[in-house]
Amino acid sequence: MLAFDDDPELPKTFCPSDADAGADRTFPDGGVRVSRGHCILSHGFESGPDAIKVTALADVAERLGWTHERPDYTDLDARRELGRLGDIQGRLQRLLGLARAAAENGPVVLAGSSLGSYIAAQVSLQVPTRALFLMVPPIRLGPLPVLDAAPVPISIVHAWGDELIAPDEVVAWAQARSARLLLVDDGHRLASHVDTSVRAFAELLESL
Repeated sequence: MLAFDDDPELPKTFCPSDADAGADRTFPDGGVRVSRGHCILSHGFESGPDAIKVTALADVAERLGWTHERPDYTDLDARRELGRLGDIQGRLQRLLGLARAAAENGPVVLAGSSLGSYIAAQVSLQVPTRALFLMVPPIRLGPLPVLDAAPVPISIVHAWGDELIAPDEVVAWAQARSARLLLVDDGHRLASHVDTSVRAFAELLESL
């Protein structure tokens, strides 16, 4: 089983907003309007809700009129007695509960990085999901089911130089689902392509 290590965290800050999708919201210009839906942004293994990539995705979701939340899975990742990647089933159940609650209020977009993208895709099979945004998604995780996802719009950012997840597997997975796939010259952390990932996420949200 691979040991996924996602991007570092920003300094601890406010983790916005778990407001109901479809609720009235006050925007920076002072206007009040209905949100377009709710984004749930899942961090990777040994990362956290203040990780650089999911924080950047939250910012663009906010600008485009979506509510959002960044669940904290660090307690589950720490459960190494259950495996090298911690409590993955616990991650799945936590996201499932959040996604079901959000789906009662409006459209839900699930996004994630690395292990976060794996659970986002798997949960989309059980909860009505408007779209998926997956960064460096692991196609195989040892004895766990091979990555699968609901037949919804899917956008993927992956790295040619990913040292953990073979790009050819991601290409084949994306092709089988007619997913949008952006391959960049980077490693697993996508450290040099955070802005590129944000633009891809913005394009997905704008297309919905």
